[in-house]
Amino acid sequence: MRGEILSYDATTGAGLISGDDGARYDFTSAALQSPAVPAAGVRVDFVPEGGVATQILILAGAATTTGVAGGYAASAASAAVGAPGSGFDFQSAMLSFQGRLRRSHFWIGFLIIFGANIVLGWVPIIGFIVSLALIWANLAISVKRLHDMGKTGWLVAIPYGVSFALGIVAGVMMVAGIAASGMDESYYENNPMAALSIMGPAMGIFGVIILLNLAFLLWVGITDSEKGENRFGPNPKGQ
Repeated sequence: MRGEILSYDATTGAGLISGDDGARYDFTSAALQSPAVPAAGVRVDFVPEGGVATQILILAGAATTTGVAGGYAASAASAAVGAPGSGFDFQSAMLSFQGRLRRSHFWIGFLIIFGANIVLGWVPIIGFIVSLALIWANLAISVKRLHDMGKTGWLVAIPYGVSFALGIVAGVMMVAGIAASGMDESYYENNPMAALSIMGPAMGIFGVIILLNLAFLLWVGITDSEKGENRFGPNPKGQ
């Protein structure tokens, strides 16, 4: 059977072929029967075995115009967010909401954001401005990671929205507790139980906020990529 290479990751040696029968087949570099380097848009002849392509022969000079253009466009678009065989692109990974982002590049971006917040968070005014700016970068890597999982990027609004709502509830409870004590500092100074009765419920809600965001981070950071191309672009791992 003949088909066209959709993607190939030179690092892992894994790729994806679109067969002329309309089906898609995974392949590895071990299945290549010629020394030519596979690339998106290149025509190949292969033997399908289930959903895997074997005995792959690259057809020299047989790349289609559409395939080459499509392969180049997909490569250019996905290179910015961790295309097969590419390194971490800071600008596109941290600023763009388009495309997909593999897990390793997501964690690189997260550690950069986390480190910047830790280092600059202590600097008055500048640290606050940087922290606000990094919200955009955090949203960008999270949205693209959701895209890579085959999910809508709007899911990132859930932890932000719930955290904001719970934060308001915690603040109201804290103010209400202080007001109920008569706004008298002597009521809870040197009285741990009184202070706990005022601060405890609010601190419990803040704990829930932390756990919620941690759960979302682990879900987004651990879940594997959706195999093959999806509506957000090609698989950045070439699978």
